[in-house]
Amino acid sequence: MTLPVVYFVLPCYNESEGLRHTADVLKKKINQLIACDGISGKSRILFVDDGSKDGTWDLIQQLHYEDDALFGGVKLAHNRGHQSALYAGLMQALRDGCDAAISMDADLQDDVNAVDEMVKKFSQEHCEIVYGVRSSREKDSWFKRNSALMFYRVFEWMGAETVPNHADYRLMSRLALEALSEYHEVNLFLRGIVPSIGFKTGKVYYVRGVREAGESKYPLKKMIAFALEGITSFSTKPLKFVTGLGVISILIGLIMLAYAIGSVFMNHAVVGWGSVMCSIWLIGGFLMVSMGIVGEYVGKIYLETKHRPRYYIETAF
Repeated sequence: MTLPVVYFVLPCYNESEGLRHTADVLKKKINQLIACDGISGKSRILFVDDGSKDGTWDLIQQLHYEDDALFGGVKLAHNRGHQSALYAGLMQALRDGCDAAISMDADLQDDVNAVDEMVKKFSQEHCEIVYGVRSSREKDSWFKRNSALMFYRVFEWMGAETVPNHADYRLMSRLALEALSEYHEVNLFLRGIVPSIGFKTGKVYYVRGVREAGESKYPLKKMIAFALEGITSFSTKPLKFVTGLGVISILIGLIMLAYAIGSVFMNHAVVGWGSVMCSIWLIGGFLMVSMGIVGEYVGKIYLETKHRPRYYIETAF
């Protein structure tokens, strides 16, 4: 039986504080899997430097110098965001001839021990995609826990496919990676794209740990932007919602018109200042929201029509 060549793909942005520890932990895990005949000895760890401003790339080069067979690196010429960096790493692993690629964050919050079950589902159960799913969110704050729950519910209501409590910790077979390479949109949202690929899938549940070192690269502002990116990339329901708001605004306007006419006949024409002002503000608010939603879609169309590359690889080894 031929053992699968598995690549670990880790996007990195200013991760110099904890990258050495991450490399040591993953090296130990790979050696364990190789020793128990779970994966091939040709398996590698591939770090993708997403235009870091600290010493991340220097450390990746040092790791490669120490063990070039195990550690590889991809350096993007400019910061392109987590999703583009992850996609670049997955495509590099595909070009290198891997049988499967496991994507995970460089902060080690994803439990590396879940990899054993992922590889088992891939090798023995023939799952082409295996999702790492959080078994609980008890360690999250109340706000983060409930905002995440709301996001998944909204995403589902919008008609888009997603895996609740799954981020980007997953195993993808070569077949799944080849299918992913056929998706050419610039606005990448892999959590929505991967479930739409199809094939046989599996899930592995794990408890998410705390960050080993450094600061989170996803503060509230980025989390909100990421959620909006996902929703507008996979559903046109917000546009339909805008249409609904327009219909409601027209109905309110007709009601106010009937009220104004009735006030004239009932000698109550002086009354109505408040209702007029409320109507103006209400309609104005609907228009602003509508323009913003439509503008978001127009902006995405504008970016897609340019056909610009997602990223440039400066160096890869």
